Amino acid sequence: MRHVLVAALLALSASSSPAVAQTTPPAPTDRTKATVFTAEDLAAALARLPADRPSGAARVFTLAPYNVNVEQRQPRQQGASMHEVQAEFFYVIEGSATLLTGGTLTSPTRTGTNLAGPGIEGGVRQRFKKGDFMIVPSGVPHQFVDITAPVHLLQIYLPNAPQ
Repeated sequence: MRHVLVAALLALSASSSPAVAQTTPPAPTDRTKATVFTAEDLAAALARLPADRPSGAARVFTLAPYNVNVEQRQPRQQGASMHEVQAEFFYVIEGSATLLTGGTLTSPTRTGTNLAGPGIEGGVRQRFKKGDFMIVPSGVPHQFVDITAPVHLLQIYLPNAPQ
């Protein structure tokens, strides 16, 4: 059985054209090559987002310690969060809203190294739109508010730099 499987894999790889082999992007976990994420890849990831929840995310790829997602935020009440060991980078693909940062999480609950709550008391409101990007340092409460239409974001978790 093992010989049949090996023979089948060899036959499959031998039948692949050299042009296809050269244009196939490296696996996202390959630290020796860059990973290209095309517009078509982005469209496919956005299509996987759940439309029936206030927010949702689809993993694009992981290259430890980095995680890259696309997110959709609906015009519904969003919870607030604070990440203790990661910063977040957001690039706005589509839509506009307000990012509320700072202040204090209300009724925080722990989920691993993160805190979550229904909202933020105090804080600073910053409007954003398509093409903008935001960086939320670790330890800073943040919440998306004033959403009037779905917002699509590229989100990258960035580990804290060693001190």
